[in-house]
Amino acid sequence: MNNTTKMNIRKPAQEIFEAFVDPEKIGHFWFSSSSERWSEGKMITLRYEEYNAEGEIEIKEILENEKIVFEWAGGRMVTISFLPSEQESTIVEVSEEGFDEHDENIIGQLVDNKEGWVYMLSCLKGYMEFGVNLRAGLVK
Repeated sequence: MNNTTKMNIRKPAQEIFEAFVDPEKIGHFWFSSSSERWSEGKMITLRYEEYNAEGEIEIKEILENEKIVFEWAGGRMVTISFLPSEQESTIVEVSEEGFDEHDENIIGQLVDNKEGWVYMLSCLKGYMEFGVNLRAGLVK
């Protein structure tokens, strides 16, 4: 079972792709830091300084300016696709798969997951289109 979230961002795919893979840029919209530039086969440590938390992802596949696939906590796979839209615009699609449809808490897991991806994409949009940093503002 998977969960897919999409958002249109008024920037070219190359710029948005770079925001994910460049450790200097990711802190403007998602995690506070990334251990290194993302590339296929690497284990990347991602930190949330404000929550004193970190986790690792394994980059499974990268197609420059088109797609990033990684595995993270719980063995779930995430695919981030950069799909051309209107001129100078890109639809960023995040699909996370590996949810157990028989888990009694599946609905809550899917809702929390969707909320997280919508928030990250909203922060990405704010950073890419307006140069503002909205990350770490979500309160649950």
